[in-house]
Parts: sequence; C-alpha cells; structure tokens
Amino acid sequence: MQTASVNLRKVGVEEELMLVDPGSGALMAVSHRALHAHRAQLDAEGSGHDVGTDGGLEQELFLQQIETGTSPHESIGDLERDIVACRRRAAESAEAVQASLIATGTPVLADTSAQRVTPEDRYERIVGEFGEIGRQAAVCGMHVHVDVGGDDEGVRVLDGVRPWLPVLRALSVNSPFWQGVDSGYASWRSQVWGRWPSAGPSEPYGDVASYQRNAESMIASGASLDRAMLYFDARLSESYPTVEIRVFDATTEIDDVGLVAALSRALVDTVVAGGGTPIWRSDLLRAAHWRASRYGLGDRLLDPLSQELASARSVVEHTITYARDALDAHGDTDRVVEAFERLLARGTGATRQRAVADAGGGVEAVVHDLRERFTASWRGV
Repeated sequence: MQTASVNLRKVGVEEELMLVDPGSGALMAVSHRALHAHRAQLDAEGSGHDVGTDGGLEQELFLQQIETGTSPHESIGDLERDIVACRRRAAESAEAVQASLIATGTPVLADTSAQRVTPEDRYERIVGEFGEIGRQAAVCGMHVHVDVGGDDEGVRVLDGVRPWLPVLRALSVNSPFWQGVDSGYASWRSQVWGRWPSAGPSEPYGDVASYQRNAESMIASGASLDRAMLYFDARLSESYPTVEIRVFDATTEIDDVGLVAALSRALVDTVVAGGGTPIWRSDLLRAAHWRASRYGLGDRLLDPLSQELASARSVVEHTITYARDALDAHGDTDRVVEAFERLLARGTGATRQRAVADAGGGVEAVVHDLRERFTASWRGV
C-alpha cells in the first residue's frame, strides 16, 4: 500500500495532434488560427496566457499540427484528467476555426496539398536545412516527462532505461497508414522520425559531461540546429527538471496514455534504485526498436533482460515485474496491469485502424473513427 512517506516523482505528457476537416478528413493548416481563437477565449475569461505556452497549447513544425501539454502530476488519475482538459481546450480551439482533431502518428489520407510550415524563423530554417526529411516530418508523437533529481540522476536514467524503450514504443503504436497507404508497420511514424540525423537510440553516456559534450558535438556537426533538435529516444529536457521519453506515437485512448506514463515513471524509479539491465549494443537496440515499430504487440519482441525474442505479452509482463516495486510504491500496479489487459483485448491503435479500414470504409473511415474516438476521449461519451 502507498504510504505518505513515499516521495512520488511527478509525470507530465505532451501530445502532438493533427487538425483535419470534419467532413473530408483532409489535413487543415489552421493551427495559427486555432491558437488565435484560444488566446481570445483566455483573454475573455480573464485567464491570460504566457507567451510560448498559451494555456497549454503550442504550434508545431507544420500548421496542420497543434501540441498540448499537461502540468506535472503525482497521481496518474490526475494526469489523465489533465489530458482530458488539454484535449478539450485544443478541440474547442480547433472547432472555432471549423476543424477537428485526431490523435494518430501519421497522416492517414493522401494529402494533395503541400505541407505548410509554421511561419516562424526556426521552423523555416529546419525545413530549409534538412530538405525532404523536414518536409515529410508532419508526424505526431507523445512525450512523457518524468521528474529526476538533477542532471546526474537524469543521465543514469538515460543509460539505464535504453533497453526498455522499445517495449514502451510497442504499447503505443498508432500509425499504420501513411498518405493513404498501409505502410506494413504498426508505427510508421517511428520510421519517418528516425530519418532525422539526431533521432533514435543513443549510446550510454556515463556522466553528465559526456552527455553535454555529445549534445554540443551534434549541434556543431549540423545534425541538430539547437538542443531542441536533439531528437534522441530519451533526453534531458531543456525546459523542465525531467527526463523526456519520446518513443510514443500520438495515442487516442486516455488509459493507454496513463499506462505508458505510469510504466515510464516506474522504469525511471527502478533504474535510479539500481535495477540491473544488460548494456545493449546500439545495433541490437535498433533491431529491438524496429520490431516494436513493425509489429507492435502483434508478434515477438526482444526481451530487455535476456536479449532474446519472446512473445509481446511475456516481454511486457517481464517489464511490469522489473518495475513492480516502483509501481507498488506509486499505487499504480493494478492500474498498469488492468490497462495492459484492456489494450491486449481491444488491440493497439494500429490494430484498430486496420480493422476499421478492413471493415469496408477504407482510410476515409479510419479518419472518421479517429475523430469520433478523440472527441469521445474528452467529452466522456
């Protein structure tokens, strides 16, 4: 049982969402107008807004995207309620400009119009510098932030959590379609995002000085324009005292978000407490990420402890067992186990998208279903 003396790490979530036409499902480049409507509403309420945060909403690389961000929370239940509130704010802002929102990793429909880069100097520079990599980067992820007690502890977490990140990725796969075509992957977003030269798994750092040297070298090389472009699977946040885990697709179901957030926090706790994990070579780690993005929970995964293939169920169960003490301390064990069983029963987001398409409606029906389920997630219907 959780006791009052337990020092709970807080956890927060950022979600990248796509703006679509409510009728056709086509992407709509209106995030600037949606944010203008949101700011006007905040001013009308007397709430005010902070430049750069705007009450939890921000722009992304393309005008077809918008980002939400929760506050940090000790309770996963409180986190899920905050996600609902963030989605409501974002959806109401989208509705003000005749748009809807969906949570998925990649554009489902073929987009005949050019992607519109958000007209800010940094975004325009990114696309200008990285060319087609940047122009095809209109994909949406979810980032989980977990408190750490300083950079030293954060680097220990980055080094220790590496083998577990493919498991977390497999739980969130939600992007099988790309521009109207089935990619053959459960998470095609991860393949698109992996084209960035600073993306993917990183080598163990050992200490903060090594992490900082690597960050500066990446920027000096031109592979990252700045620290915000260090797109590693996990990194030290530049804005918060957290480790930021970045392997997740944008995920429709709120309890799936709660599942990966709770498990991420428990893995951080377990690594800090000295939970031992084999040191993986980066090439094998890339293979583990590939299997997670290719199959999700639909085939075998590489087990973080044995480094051998095993059923997805058993690998996730081993992950829960590895982090069990931390889950117990946070009161999250039952929540995680039950959410995982629900996920297995209904299938991942990728499984759901394919099932909807196969039922006869094609990719157009997939967008309609994503829109309805996203709306249900914040309306509570």
